[in-house]
Amino acid sequence: MEYFMEALKRYADFSGRTRRKGYWMFILFYIIFYVAALVIDSVLGTVFVGMIYSLALLIPSLAIGARRLHDTGRSGWWQLLYFLPIIGFIVLLIFFVQDSQDGDNDHGANPKEINGLA
Repeated sequence: MEYFMEALKRYADFSGRTRRKGYWMFILFYIIFYVAALVIDSVLGTVFVGMIYSLALLIPSLAIGARRLHDTGRSGWWQLLYFLPIIGFIVLLIFFVQDSQDGDNDHGANPKEINGLA
């Protein structure tokens, strides 16, 4: 849960790097809360709870995705591949599961080295 809260604290921070674990934990909690919003929607017979939730977390989702791409040595603009059906999603999935780039890169210091895990 702390990874999810950290991503929300860095709401629109597109700079820096995010480790693989932090990104995937954010995605896990995003999906859990989204399913809960869909259940609330189905109980109420509406669609706006899930829509408001996804719109509220659009910017943090893009920001943490950009920081994750920075950690692999890529630009956050690679997220535009989401607009390519199927192929873009597969390419980004491969990028997101890659390990961190060793050492410092253009986007900052390696988070593993900062936390003493390298």
